[in-house]
Amino acid sequence: MTIITVNAPKGRLGPERRRELAETLTDAVLVPEVGQSAPAARVGFQVHFVERGRDMMAIGGRLLSDADQELDVMVIDIAVMDAAWQPNVRAQVIERVLAALAAACGLAKPSPAWWVNFRVINEGSWGSSGGVLSVLPLLDSGVFTEERIKAVRAALGA
Repeated sequence: MTIITVNAPKGRLGPERRRELAETLTDAVLVPEVGQSAPAARVGFQVHFVERGRDMMAIGGRLLSDADQELDVMVIDIAVMDAAWQPNVRAQVIERVLAALAAACGLAKPSPAWWVNFRVINEGSWGSSGGVLSVLPLLDSGVFTEERIKAVRAALGA
């Protein structure tokens, strides 16, 4: 299970951009997580878009609504199940997320005021369907590559 939350100023991401980002942000995390593009794994990914008024966001101690210039601020929070999230895999996810945002927004590169938080939810700390979830049973689902299965098992000592 992965949840990607995009916090942006109201009106920054219209419906077409959100449609594109729903897919590209999912892929930005899914591929590094399972090791391949796996359509069956997509159901375990949610993307949430949260819009905030410009008077509800600040940068540098000033509300966006009071800024002299139009600041392009976004915060993307990625919450993933405990697995093999070595620094290089985290970096790959963050870079892919920022690239997907820039592409969807028609920009050559991401805004320096876009921030990505990557959070790993500890094993035993994620629940759904009336119980606690673990990544370990998912390893037998057929969506993970053998390389990723070995990395996850090693990371979790399983």
